[in-house]
Amino acid sequence: MITIYGASLSPFVRKTIVFATEKGLEFEVVPAGGGMAPPEFRQASPFGKIPAMKDGDFLLADSTAIVAYMDAVRPEPNLIPTEPKARARTIWFEEFGDTIVAACGGKIVFNRIVSPRFLGKPGDLAAADEAQQVEFPKLMDYLEGVIPPSGFLVEDRFTLADIAVASPLATMAHADCAVDAGTHPKTAAYVAKILERPSFAGLIAQEKAFLAA
Repeated sequence: MITIYGASLSPFVRKTIVFATEKGLEFEVVPAGGGMAPPEFRQASPFGKIPAMKDGDFLLADSTAIVAYMDAVRPEPNLIPTEPKARARTIWFEEFGDTIVAACGGKIVFNRIVSPRFLGKPGDLAAADEAQQVEFPKLMDYLEGVIPPSGFLVEDRFTLADIAVASPLATMAHADCAVDAGTHPKTAAYVAKILERPSFAGLIAQEKAFLAA
């Protein structure tokens, strides 16, 4: 059984868990991060970043590396297309989600949730507001223009591209930053459709319960 280290509030950990779930892999999630981790976590992730993974004696860190490994050990269902152009587009959308969307989300989530709740320090709410009002709409403008009629980003089917883009948006929604259906109807419908999948929905329900406690 694969062990995934981290917490699903992280968009990168959530991406990994959703990918493993959609693949039908057997796995367990062991909490890690914020100084809470078993020794194996540090062996898998020498710089303390989440997620990390253990599969037998094989240790690995970084969500992109982990999902690439999972896709190789369980080729079906295929979530990373093999056709060259579709594969390249999938990797682009993963990069878009992991770096561009997550960078914007980090300013919002850190200042509204992480700093006050987990670090005991007031967040910079002005920085969070600016990211939501200035950066976030531009990202949604991009998605609004590229989402195909099928409602999936690549090959008109569910792939890693959809997981990687929707995961940081799920985290941002916990921090009161959600897609506005009035200004970005296609994107709002797209995100809702992806997050309604059982692989996402169960995690999000758990996260909401945790944050409400």
